[in-house]
Amino acid sequence: MTVPVFRFAPSPNGCLHLGHAYSALLNQRMAQNMGGRMLLRMEDIDRERCTPELEHSMLDDLEWIGLNWEQPVRRQSEHFPIYQEALDRLVKMELVYPAFLSRSGIKREIERSNMDDWPRDPDGAPFYPPIERLLSKREQQTRMARGDPYAWRLNMDRALEVAGTQLIWHEFGSREHKVNARPQDWGDVIIARRDMPTSYHLSVVIDDALQGITHVVRGKDLYHATSVHRLLQHLFGIEPPLYHHHRLVLDNDGNKLSKSRRDTSLRSLRERGITRQEICDLIGL
Repeated sequence: MTVPVFRFAPSPNGCLHLGHAYSALLNQRMAQNMGGRMLLRMEDIDRERCTPELEHSMLDDLEWIGLNWEQPVRRQSEHFPIYQEALDRLVKMELVYPAFLSRSGIKREIERSNMDDWPRDPDGAPFYPPIERLLSKREQQTRMARGDPYAWRLNMDRALEVAGTQLIWHEFGSREHKVNARPQDWGDVIIARRDMPTSYHLSVVIDDALQGITHVVRGKDLYHATSVHRLLQHLFGIEPPLYHHHRLVLDNDGNKLSKSRRDTSLRSLRERGITRQEICDLIGL
């Protein structure tokens, strides 16, 4: 019988807040109820914003709220060669292409299209114009060699064609049900950057597979991103985990919490004398 494996995977680019506490402790509670394992991963691919000091502070806060995890902690910054191998596979399959348009360039191309209803992804960002999908290999290599900034984007149409099937994931919780994945709603998403061979989408899929994660428990703000992850899992031949997208802890105005807000950070609450039990009361656990 497979032992369930859960994980909490924050990015050490700021202070943890009440929403992180809810997600971390919910993962731990579900793991304990199912006799499973609890892992911790630092999603620190952004080496400018993620620092050892912030990670240390984050680990201290997690210990304080009562989270227990297996050692060692996995740090994505230590595994770039693994993500490069995955990216190379997508390049070889001709499913990604170097995209050179800047934000202003994207805006100009959209304006030239004269389309009033240019498609946008679930986060509200406009689709990347598909004009560079057909660049010749020679032109791609010439521009990359001369140092033009670029990102590797997934050719969504071609990837869906290769997948050739309706992708689903299983959402568990109060009742388990199937969800039809819609990666096409994201357009040509970024898979990696010139100076970093990965993105959130690529590294999370690879890490969950390598760590044997069976149950992904995360906030509803990542619900739609799961469609992209299911597509990548299918392309890499990865068995998908079960998913549970939990409610978000909101502020008094009904807005999503942010790491930039000090008043809801665990560090600030600790300094004000809030106890761990009071934290659990605040987040409803």
